[in-house]
Amino acid sequence: MYKIAVIPGDGIGPEVINSGVEVLKALSKTEPNLNIEFTTFDWGGDYFRKNGEMMPESGVEQLKEYDTIYFGSAGDPDIPDHVTLWGLRLKICQGLDQYANLRPVRLLPGINSPLRDVSEKDIDWSFIRENSEGEYSGIGGRSHKGYSHDTSMDITLFTRKGVERIQKFAFEIARSRPRKLLTLVTKSNAQRHGMVMWDEIFEEVSQDYRDVTTDKMLVDAMTTRMVLDPKSIDTVVASNLHADILTDLAASLSGSMGIAPTGNLDPDKRHPSMFEPIHGSAFDIMGKGIANPIGSYWSSVMMLESLGEISASKRLMSAIEKLTSEKKILPKDLGGSSSSIEITEAMINIILGKNY
Repeated sequence: MYKIAVIPGDGIGPEVINSGVEVLKALSKTEPNLNIEFTTFDWGGDYFRKNGEMMPESGVEQLKEYDTIYFGSAGDPDIPDHVTLWGLRLKICQGLDQYANLRPVRLLPGINSPLRDVSEKDIDWSFIRENSEGEYSGIGGRSHKGYSHDTSMDITLFTRKGVERIQKFAFEIARSRPRKLLTLVTKSNAQRHGMVMWDEIFEEVSQDYRDVTTDKMLVDAMTTRMVLDPKSIDTVVASNLHADILTDLAASLSGSMGIAPTGNLDPDKRHPSMFEPIHGSAFDIMGKGIANPIGSYWSSVMMLESLGEISASKRLMSAIEKLTSEKKILPKDLGGSSSSIEITEAMINIILGKNY
């Protein structure tokens, strides 16, 4: 029995995560050994309005009792973004030391990229984002607020341990993929301390992975490469901020933010990892029934893989690919007109081998 902590969060988070839970329940009927127990936590904006915090102080400790975490979104227009992010998602990621953020990017069958003349084989990437340090370390301060000398400072923190472990993880991912190609993205021409250390450690770590081909790009040049030469890219590793930005671009180039998944991983298996669609709370479409739940399904694929349920993960990924390739039921952001409920029902029928 797998114990899954479900945190739907805010905006369209509950809509897409509830859809994902229903699809996982259907999948469990086809996989005899896939027994799942879901426990839902009401943390997020409404919880904040009642309690003055996005999640209870004991929340991280509670989550340690679960095998994995299924997360929707953090964000509420009535609450400052830094409060929602640091009070929920980052509190979980840092509290459980989920130091590796893994984002697969593929052009799914039947989906068109905004790039011209791009095929499925041209966009098949794996982005690895350092998930615990960098600009998101939370170190800094604010003083003299409200005066002309109002001062703020955020410190970018990199440690040898943090950089080395994410780069080793990235090399392992690159080694597992057919092309065995890893690109390091930094900005070491301008950020001459932390980013130079990234470059130096990368050179050291690469000596243990001589079967992996490597190259390096400055982050601004990498955006150009992603648009103009996508087929040259395979696996990418970058700092917290740089990869955060690049992966949003990557999702858009693969068709839509609505399909993109991510895993916040503890590769050392000390604590549960957390899986989520990357699209955020999207309050502008909340409650309209048009949210794209495919990102939540693909996140479930990653979650099942992390649990060692390879057969179930492959079955679910095949169902996603069948849905997109046949184009009968697609959300608005992928050129269709189907509702979230219709997409959920179609996925369940595909999994159960029924017509849809």
